[in-house]
Parts: sequence; structure tokens; C-alpha cells
Amino acid sequence: MATRALFPTLVYSASLQPRAGAALNRQLLRECVQLRHDDRAGRDWSARNYPGGYTSYQTQCRLQNISPTFARLERLLGAHVRCYAAALDFDLRGRALVMTDCWANLMRRQVVHSLHLHPLASISGTYYVRTPRGCAGLKFEDPRLERFMAAPPRKASARARSRAWVVYPARAGSLLLFESWLRHEVPPNPVNAERVSVSFNYSWF
Repeated sequence: MATRALFPTLVYSASLQPRAGAALNRQLLRECVQLRHDDRAGRDWSARNYPGGYTSYQTQCRLQNISPTFARLERLLGAHVRCYAAALDFDLRGRALVMTDCWANLMRRQVVHSLHLHPLASISGTYYVRTPRGCAGLKFEDPRLERFMAAPPRKASARARSRAWVVYPARAGSLLLFESWLRHEVPPNPVNAERVSVSFNYSWF
């Protein structure tokens, strides 16, 4: 008897652009650190809602519109977003997926980004700027989790497609794309060095 996978959840993982990655990341890192220094309102919001870390999500969330460096990142992401949309069999009907939001995240030791999703967007993602050895990855939740009810537990050796949670390691120069309804989190960063990433949303107009 054959089995087949129905209703798969696709996550896209790739290197952004190997030749340009190191130089781009150095400039992105400088701008992320400078942004934290300049963004007092963002630091205040982060102190209340993102203890120990900094995110520009509430104050500077369209960095692609104000920084040539982030605009370049947007251009480089475009091909990956189109590839992912094709893998999802999206019928875009001649309209584009457009980056609507782009923000910086700096996570010191023990900073956590709790379980969430990105409402009102179509595709979301993260690009890794600096990832110290051993830093936290991105943890995805099976979207069917609340419906398992009487299901037995999975084996410790279960394949990724059968697990309730899957963690993608964070690697500088790489990106992850996922549909915006997929819940995810960043567990506490276990290392002393700071983890730096850029997150973004694409919407369909």
C-alpha cells in the first residue's frame, strides 16, 4: 500500500549570494548596530517587549526604503521569493509579491522571540547577518498541532516531516522563507555573542 504526503508545509532555505554575502553582511551589521544606537524609541519598546534584545519592528520596519544596503538586500531576495512562490504553485495572476516590511533583530544571550506568526502577509522570512557558533536557530511548529488529540508520540528518530517541531540552524549569509501563517519562534540564545538577523514580509497586491 502506498502512502503520500498531503498538504505539505514548505520552508525555503538557501544562501543569499555567496560572492556578495560577506561584504553585504559587514555593511548590514554596521547599520543594524548604528540603528540600535540611534533608535531610542525602538530601544524603549524593546526593553518592554523584547527584554535584553533590540528589534526595529515597531519603529523602523521599512528599512528597504531608507537604506541603500537594505534596498540591495531586497533586490537579492527577489529571485528567492519568486522561486519559493513557484514551488508553492502560487497563481499570482500577473501581480507581484512585494516587500512591505523589513526590520532588524539583535539578540544577546538568553534573549527569546516567542511563538508568533505574521498576519496580513503572504511570505515571511529571515536573513542571517551574524550567527555566533551555537546560537539559536528558527523553530517551526507543525500547523496541525492542536488537532493531534489522541495521536501517540513520535519516535525520537522521526523524520523531520513527522515531527511536531523542527529547528533550522541560523547561518550567516543564509535565508529562510516560509508562508506567513506558519507559527515559529527563536528559543533563548545560549551564547554570549550577539545574534543579528533581518526579518521581512512580502504581500501580494
